[in-house]
Amino acid sequence: MASRTKYIPLTAAIAGILATMGCAGSSTPYQPLSAGSRVSGGYSDLRIDETHYRVTFTGNRLTSREQVESYLLFRAAELTLLKGYDYFIIQDREVEHQIERQVRRDPFYDPWYAPYHTYWRPYWRYYRSGHGWYAWYPYYGDPFWADRYNVRTIDRYEASADIILGKGDRPNGIVRSFDAREVSARLRPQIKYPSD
Repeated sequence: MASRTKYIPLTAAIAGILATMGCAGSSTPYQPLSAGSRVSGGYSDLRIDETHYRVTFTGNRLTSREQVESYLLFRAAELTLLKGYDYFIIQDREVEHQIERQVRRDPFYDPWYAPYHTYWRPYWRYYRSGHGWYAWYPYYGDPFWADRYNVRTIDRYEASADIILGKGDRPNGIVRSFDAREVSARLRPQIKYPSD
């Protein structure tokens, strides 16, 4: 019995580490934007006046543009219903696309061969007919010998919309008007919460 109880804290610690790693490698769930959340990103609202709001959804590097825009629309519908209204009209909408390029040197490549061959450097002289003697040295930009880099592109999306809340039936003829209950019902199956 004593040996069995030793493994319970260890198992709990491993489960906690795996859960944290799983969250770090997932797209932004539907959550309020907070500095304390394990997965970056989320929604935020800014009240402009009684019926005008600016709604924003920010995704992390694993969140697609489609998911960011769907979550923004879902938040607009949810906010409309929370405030006691029936529909919302999108006045203005923006999608910001941030591209970050991370350039990292290959950690396994050392052109100087240090510390094993501190003073050895490849160097050749060769003759080109009609042009004379040339020297070849790897640090003049040769693609094989020059420093190697790993370039990684990271895309992040943030969508925001200024919305007007309204009561009653959705106005006909306004293309950017949405029935909040209908939007909420259609998008709810696609929404992933932090606990999922």
